[in-house]
Amino acid sequence: MKVRDVFEAIDRIAPFDTQADFDNSGLLAGNPDAEVTGVHFALDVTERVLDEAEAAGANLIVTHHPLMLHAIRRLVETDYETRLLARLIRGRVALIAAHTNLDAAPGGTNDTLAALLGLTRVAGEGFWRVGDLPDGTTAASLCRQIGEKLHTVVRSFGQFAPDHPLRRLGISTGGGSDSWTDAAALGADAFLTGEMKHHHALAMADAGILGLEAGHFATEEPGIFALADALQKTADALQWKVRITRSACGGYAPPGR
Repeated sequence: MKVRDVFEAIDRIAPFDTQADFDNSGLLAGNPDAEVTGVHFALDVTERVLDEAEAAGANLIVTHHPLMLHAIRRLVETDYETRLLARLIRGRVALIAAHTNLDAAPGGTNDTLAALLGLTRVAGEGFWRVGDLPDGTTAASLCRQIGEKLHTVVRSFGQFAPDHPLRRLGISTGGGSDSWTDAAALGADAFLTGEMKHHHALAMADAGILGLEAGHFATEEPGIFALADALQKTADALQWKVRITRSACGGYAPPGR
């Protein structure tokens, strides 16, 4: 199996041509014709992730967040991203990023989070979803459930009593608080994202919607692992022989880990 085969498999799961205009998803480093010895999945490329990939014998790293999201005009290894790119190239390790294309894809980061939280009657498109919560869900029980499922600390916004009843939850992984109005239009009375912008939190509270922030890492990590599982199933179906390894952390310790 070659690097281009993995790229094409991911493209079938989360088409790269659906990525947002600002994004830089795709094959970012490496030789598309190189034989794959192993695939290492992580949320971000970091020195730690490169160490783990090397230890696992993987010459392809698949991440959610891309390098070079913004233009790089010089290759000086005192710069963080340049140092990572230089190490990838020297080690002949390829890098594929599946970012906003995975956020929007069926079974991607948002669908994975919705399923993990047990939402039903899920609707929505692009970078957000909304679904029904189990009967009897309250503000306190929802915060507890999210914290337990995502192994994180949940911050809430707005003056809501612990026993305040909730029926429908909107979600957007990562920094997606700008999608709260879309979820509210479909009946969401609570909205969860990784990073909450202050003015969005104020607007939600004014609209009677409970705002919840669980961390960028915590809301997106399940999605990159779901991609690893989907790729493994594809590889098995095609009798591809490749080891898939995972990094639970992109080089820092998120809350609760």
